[in-house]
Amino acid sequence: MSPPKTPAAPNASATIDVNLLGRVYKVACADGEEAELNEAVVYLDRQMRDIRDRGKVTGIDRIAVMAALNIANDLLRERRAPRVGGKGGAVDGEALRRRIQAMQSAIEQTLAGQDKLF
Repeated sequence: MSPPKTPAAPNASATIDVNLLGRVYKVACADGEEAELNEAVVYLDRQMRDIRDRGKVTGIDRIAVMAALNIANDLLRERRAPRVGGKGGAVDGEALRRRIQAMQSAIEQTLAGQDKLF
């Protein structure tokens, strides 16, 4: 008698192979997030290749650290950047909603004028 099958855990993950600078690494990835992980791998690999190709940094460990620092710096710069209608990076949802409604009205008015042409 075989053991009863249990449903997959909601946080199930798989191990997938990723390739960075020609080296293969096994990485755990939650089910359904493979595409996002692959996108991150492509981005990181490109960053690491750019650093390597500039020739100032050698060794995969140093290249990886430099890439991580560059990506972290980009992330922090993005977080500090002013956002639409907000102070300190917060988004003013009501102002955004009003702006979208104004844009929708302008589009509808333009399209209404187009109907008269045909």
